[in-house]
Amino acid sequence: MKVTGRLYSHAVAALRNILDTEISSIHAAGTFKNERIITTPMAPHHGVTTSTEKVLNFCSNNYLGLSSHPEVIEAARRALDEFGNGLSSVRFICGTQTIHKELEDAISKFHGTEDTILYISCFDANAGIFETLLTPEDAVFSDQLNHASIIDGIRLSKAQKHRYLNRDMADLEKQLSESDARIKMIVTDGVFSMDGTVAPLPDICDIADRHGALVFIDECHATGFLGRTGRGTPELTGAGSRVHIINSTLGKALGGACGGYTTGPKQVVELLRQRSRPYLFSNTMPPAVVGSAIKVFELLEHSSELPELVDRSTKHFRSRMTEAGFTLSGSEHPICPVMLYDAALASSFADQLLQRGIYVIGFSFPVVPKGQARIRVQLSAAHTMEDIDRCVDAFIEQGYMTVHLLLLLLLPALVYSYHCYDQKCWGVGTRNSSYIACNLEWNHCKSDNDGRPLCLEHFDTVGIMCGDQCKCEYDPRGSAGCHCPNKYILILAVLLVGVALSGISWFAYYRCRGRRSDNSNNELYGNEI
Repeated sequence: MKVTGRLYSHAVAALRNILDTEISSIHAAGTFKNERIITTPMAPHHGVTTSTEKVLNFCSNNYLGLSSHPEVIEAARRALDEFGNGLSSVRFICGTQTIHKELEDAISKFHGTEDTILYISCFDANAGIFETLLTPEDAVFSDQLNHASIIDGIRLSKAQKHRYLNRDMADLEKQLSESDARIKMIVTDGVFSMDGTVAPLPDICDIADRHGALVFIDECHATGFLGRTGRGTPELTGAGSRVHIINSTLGKALGGACGGYTTGPKQVVELLRQRSRPYLFSNTMPPAVVGSAIKVFELLEHSSELPELVDRSTKHFRSRMTEAGFTLSGSEHPICPVMLYDAALASSFADQLLQRGIYVIGFSFPVVPKGQARIRVQLSAAHTMEDIDRCVDAFIEQGYMTVHLLLLLLLPALVYSYHCYDQKCWGVGTRNSSYIACNLEWNHCKSDNDGRPLCLEHFDTVGIMCGDQCKCEYDPRGSAGCHCPNKYILILAVLLVGVALSGISWFAYYRCRGRRSDNSNNELYGNEI
């Protein structure tokens, strides 16, 4: 037993060393994810442990603002009282209650499909569908930017795997035309969550019709709020019932707790109930979550007020941010990635915004491609126009603070670059326009073919031309350098340019702040939207 324990101890020590190295590499790459701790229910204004005051959340998937809606909470409480905390079972043994079937029927009605099957998460729904439906005789055609859960689900399948360029219909059709698979399934996110872009569903459906393919979409960032009545990308794009299979989540707009589902043809759902491993071997959804989700669908069936409010808030935010000079990805989705491109800048910018009371997160590689770092802002029906204006103002303020900081850092460098010393200077290269330092090793002068003075290195291997306002001279110790009689004029010019740029940026900032909407009194649950 002692030997076993000692071996176990050595094994754990070795594992710790391996994992410590891996974790250190994540830190070194700047991609380590720190979790901010929230101290209140999810809402537009909530508490965090790092602040004594509540912050404004603009990074939640709470698109409809229903995570803490009083009617949703009350429905969860009633289900908890009536059906208990859980069933301690999977669905096919003793884990199906009347409310589970009621929710599945409500989802089918909402999407206009034949049947629905519930999972504990949409990740499980994506993990269970491809392995169950597709064989080696079949082929799946997946958009290259699909969600990780789709990618992992496809990996579990034995089907032939094809990947087409993001939203590239020519590439998709080319790959379909080269396939003779029994079942061809096109798989795409309805909305690509890192970019806020929408899949071109009508074009995808046209291509599917020409090649006899099925269309599958993941609607996690669309169900409940995208489209006039919240039916998602099929409604928004006009594809409607041409989409054959939909997977989506209850953990974002539809209450914010957990749960996912597949909805579509009855035979698809029946086979999933028999063979989908995440469904067969995972506990059933808790009654409280089921009860709250039923209430969410009741609210959506009753009114389209919340989806309309999300759309209005999205347009307001995008308009103000674009006017302020920021670059936003996507076009009509409440996911509004603010492109900053540099990973360190995105991270520090988000941290500074938190200090201003705005809770957002910076995203960089490997979550997004290198050089495409961003802050992903997400709008909610729970945000008032005043909340949105405050967020935009914070972005503008921090943006100009960043610009001014860069100017402060840049000015000394510019001043120094124009400051010519007797033994150290800045000259213009004979072959290009870059500025290169002449140091103590540049020890004598010579003219180039055009008669312009050069600082020559003592091995006579490289020539550097002095700037137009400088001339090449020897100092008292015999070392050559570029002498600039007008250096103070140049320094003054640089300072004046810096002051002018700073003044222009502050003027633009106050001009942008002055263009705020007066519509700041709309409330989530009021009659006015």
